[in-house]
Order: sequence, then C-alpha cells, then structure tokens
Amino acid sequence: MEIFNQLESNVRSYCRLFPTVFKTARGAVLEDREGRQYLDFLCGVGTLNYGHNNPQIKHRLLHYLESDGIIHGLDLATVAKEEFLEAFAEIILKPRQLNYKVQFPGPTGTNAVEAALKLARQITGRETVIAFSNGYHGVTLGSLATTAKASHREAAGISTTGVNFMPYDGYLGANIDTTEYLDKVLSDAGSGVSLPAAVIVETIQGAGGVNVASFEWLRSLEKVCRQHNVLLIADDIQVGCGRTGSFFSFEEVGISPDIVTISKSLSGFGLPFSLVLIKPELDQWKPGQHSGTFRGPNLAFVTAKAALDIYWQDDSLSSAVKRKGKIMQSRLEEIAKNYQSAGFSVRGRGMIQGLDCQNGDIAEEIIRQAFAKGLIMETAGAQGQVIRCLPPLTVSEEILDKGLTLLEYTVQEVMQETTSQKLVNLGAAT
Repeated sequence: MEIFNQLESNVRSYCRLFPTVFKTARGAVLEDREGRQYLDFLCGVGTLNYGHNNPQIKHRLLHYLESDGIIHGLDLATVAKEEFLEAFAEIILKPRQLNYKVQFPGPTGTNAVEAALKLARQITGRETVIAFSNGYHGVTLGSLATTAKASHREAAGISTTGVNFMPYDGYLGANIDTTEYLDKVLSDAGSGVSLPAAVIVETIQGAGGVNVASFEWLRSLEKVCRQHNVLLIADDIQVGCGRTGSFFSFEEVGISPDIVTISKSLSGFGLPFSLVLIKPELDQWKPGQHSGTFRGPNLAFVTAKAALDIYWQDDSLSSAVKRKGKIMQSRLEEIAKNYQSAGFSVRGRGMIQGLDCQNGDIAEEIIRQAFAKGLIMETAGAQGQVIRCLPPLTVSEEILDKGLTLLEYTVQEVMQETTSQKLVNLGAAT
C-alpha cells in the first residue's frame, strides 16, 4: 500500500478498511494481487447489482468497442442512447404505467440530485427543500445540503443552506407518524418553516443505517406533498435497480414521485451513469440550463440496455431477490437473537439488510475481522453502528450462505472478545 499512502490524498476511505491491492473480480468475488479471494457483500455500495464483470453484459460492451461505437458524445443523439431509451421505455416504464421524461444529468448520483433540486426550485419559484434525518443524497454542494450527517456538511467549509430537516419514519419512535408533524409545520404560518419547492426522500436510507420507511408512511408523505403543492423527489440511487425486488423501490408502495433520481447499478456494469426521471409537465428546463461534458455515457448506455434485456424482461430476478432477501433477513435475525441483551436487531427490505450492533466500535471491529476472513461489508448509520449487507442480486445461494456464515462466526468471535475485555476491565477496577 506504500504508493497509495505516499501519493493519494488523505480523503481516501474504503482502502483504509480493506488494506490490500485488488486485481481481478467476477460475480461476488474479488481477488487481490496475492491471489487471496474475498466475498464482496459491499459491491460498490449497491453499484454492482449484477456482480463484477458480468459475462453477458461484458460481451455486449466488448462487441460495441470492437465496432468503433461512439464512446464520448456530449449529449448528441447516438445509436447507443436511442437503443437504451427505447429499452428503458418498453421494459421499465410502460409495463409499470409510468410516464416520465428522461434527463441525463451527468455521470454520478450527486449529479442527478443536483439537477432534481435545481429543477424543483425553478418550477415552483421556491428556494427551500425538505430532507430527512439520517438522509444521504451526495456530497456536492447542493446535494450535500440535503445530506444529514454533520461531518459531511462540515467538509464544505461554508454553511449549507436552503434545506429544512424533518424526522424520518421511526426517528421519534415507532408509534409517531412524523408526516403529521410535517403537515402541521407546512400548514402553520407560525412554524418558521417556509413552503418548500420539494421533499426529497429515500424509501430506505442506506448510508443512514438501513432505515426502512413503512409503506403507510411513504403514502402519507405523498399525500402531504399533494395537499401543499410540493414536489416529491424519490432518491432511488442506492436501493433502485432491483435491490428491493422491484426495479424501483417505490413500486410496491403505490406512490408516484414527481421526480426520481437513479444511478449506481443503472449501468449494470459499474460504469458511471445516472438519470433524472421527470413527469412530462414538469420538464421545464431550457436548453443547456443543466449541462456537463459527460452527459452521454455511451458505454453505459450499452451495458444498461444489456442489463434490462437480460434481467428485466420478466420477474425472475425480482422473485430471486425477494427469496434471497428473506434468507438474508432470517440468518441475520438468528445472529441478532444471540445478542439481544446487547441490543442487536435487524432491518431491511429485499437484498439490502442491516445488522444494528448499537455500537460503532463493535460494528467496525466486526467489519475488520470479517475482512481478515475474506468477507467485505461496510458500516452505516450516524455512529457507524449498522453492518450493511449488499451482495450482488445475482449471487448464488451457496455463496450467500458462505458469506452469512463468515459474518456469523465473526460476530461470535468479536462479541466473545468484547465480553472477555469487559471482565478484564471489571477485575482491574475491583
């Protein structure tokens, strides 16, 4: 790791948790240059839903490259873009009776969020936006303002503005409907909260700790937005593209967001690609108002279309995700049951599942020791107390079982060490 420590900025993070040099990857397995293999239950934080180097998708990409297809094209019309748009409309939008215009805002998720916020403010003429406790929407200045974690916002060097934070579902307790509070402050001229341009929400907060909003809460949130003529932005960047079972995480909820942001696994191959979906009547951009050099990721158009063709023509993948999601949840609940006295619990939907350890130090130690055993995962939550499991949607049940077993053994060892250390400290104190 010497060259990285010498030349790369201190801002690097993941390589500190996983200190090895990776060389190859396929499916759910990463291999470092020493030949050691690791099961990848992080997968680019939800970017590799179809696994590393998916051979069917890679075949389409190689064919496109060999045919001298357009690689960079600004926002020019290309065959690759045309074929992606046709596939996205026919395979995703029309079967779900969704009517959206498609904007290519730039390569990453934060580009999509920035565009969505700008458009909402332009449409309504209002400046503020409502975001939620523990939400994460990116770290460029506009999206950063809607990201709740203080350490992220402090890095901007200036005060982030234009956002009011409200409590997410469950933040004030299981029996408190926080959308009632939102409705109250938007209805009361004395609340101090201005009528916003939009509300931006994740149906499941990934970085925030795998916090799952109930369907009832999300439906109530949409109702409040409609009552106050406020746009609803669904950030489906991490939990879209099949992570919950359906292509969009809000499908089964039955809500209809005004604007949707998607990215991460959209390309199907780990290539940078994001979209903003806009209800047609809200597509009020003027040409060039939101620009960028890399709005035409033609390689990603090719791989994204391949992923749609291969995995979304029927419900086979959706059914598999729901089945494997239940396996993940059940196994994690078995682990948590053994440590109920320490407050362990499980939450998630589909194949995003979180093991809440109630203690960030314990969760981080589990992550580190799991890596030493050949399993890669990440922590989430305000104190890093939640272990987030994000294996590829295409992972075999055999590898899924192997990874969950490694996690189980690791939790057992760390908790035994923690108990032993407490006994040692108690003895020293007495």
